[in-house]
Amino acid sequence: MSAVLSALVRDYAAHTPLRLRAIDAYMAFCAVIALVQLVYCVLVGSFPYNAFLAGFGSAAACFVFAAALRIKTDKRNAHQFSGSPEGAFAEFVFCHIVLHFVVANFLG
Repeated sequence: MSAVLSALVRDYAAHTPLRLRAIDAYMAFCAVIALVQLVYCVLVGSFPYNAFLAGFGSAAACFVFAAALRIKTDKRNAHQFSGSPEGAFAEFVFCHIVLHFVVANFLG
């Protein structure tokens, strides 16, 4: 098992561009934030339920937006998308702006 994991890490480090690794780190951060919020809700409670929904939904949506950005900026998927990586990043930023307006509105 450890040989498989070490081969996976070695292959990931050797063949994944730095841009995609940064996006992967952001996705891991979003997943950890969502998990922490979910564990907190289960253990402590969800008194301001709309705050929990807004926070958890925001973390989940950020993960999905980052996954879309990763797919669109990967060179192996260039034949499936007509836009540039800069255009994909602009979509990512625009979606985040709209998301955070919605989250702020939902918090009331």
